[in-house]
Amino acid sequence: MATAQTEFPPPKVLTYPASAPPTLITQGAEGRLYKTTHLLPDRPCALKYRPPKPYRHPILDARLTKARLSSEAKVLERCRREGVPVPAVYAMDPAAGWMMMEWIEGIPVRMGINEWLGERSDGEEEEGAAAAVETDSARQEEADETTTTPLVDLMKRIGAAVGALHRTGVVHGDLTTSNMMLRPPPSQGGQVDGGTAGEEKEDKAKVLEGDVVLIDFGLATQSMSDEDRAVDLYVLERAFASTHPRAERLFATVLASYKDTFKKASSVLVKLADVRMRGRKRSMLG
Repeated sequence: MATAQTEFPPPKVLTYPASAPPTLITQGAEGRLYKTTHLLPDRPCALKYRPPKPYRHPILDARLTKARLSSEAKVLERCRREGVPVPAVYAMDPAAGWMMMEWIEGIPVRMGINEWLGERSDGEEEEGAAAAVETDSARQEEADETTTTPLVDLMKRIGAAVGALHRTGVVHGDLTTSNMMLRPPPSQGGQVDGGTAGEEKEDKAKVLEGDVVLIDFGLATQSMSDEDRAVDLYVLERAFASTHPRAERLFATVLASYKDTFKKASSVLVKLADVRMRGRKRSMLG
């Protein structure tokens, strides 16, 4: 029988014979994520499993697991109905602690941004991030180019995805670039090796191509509160600053795209300023 290659016992649903063994992708404090298949051997899916917690009373643990999985599934279904880019739910058994979802091909946004930044020198990235405030004429020419760079385009897509999420009445609860996937566009045929410098630049830009898909809704809630939405943005802003400090200034592009996508964004951004102030006070006080 197919079993996951891990020391952890897999959920019962993964112990039945299958064409390919499931693989443990990651483990968090509350659950594990496996890659397996759904119905067909060529249809990959993600299975999220919340194992029993021995430190909790069995009845309480079962109720919490069932409630959290059911809540996550409802949030995902609501987002799908409203056109928010999230994985589809294929099947679930809250009593057994698992939910099967669409497998999103691609790489995390975090990885894409870091790979893009790693391919550029510090001087080039500084020009890209600070171009809007440069006064030197040579730097100003670079500023005109940065308005269409792949990284700026990605920031716009991130802002649009978060705006669509908040417009639906859902707050993610753990917005980071690790919880966003870059789903690449369909293949456009064969590639030609040994291209020109311009073609090489386009190849590098492909790491940031694709649709931004939001994932991991374990902490998501349905909320219309500007405060909750602002906290969501603040979490993303702080995560962005710590994970991608070289591109931190481009977060303003995320907020601009968010505002263009979500009509009620203005009041959320006012709240965001308040949340930032509270965060600074906590940092100063320790």
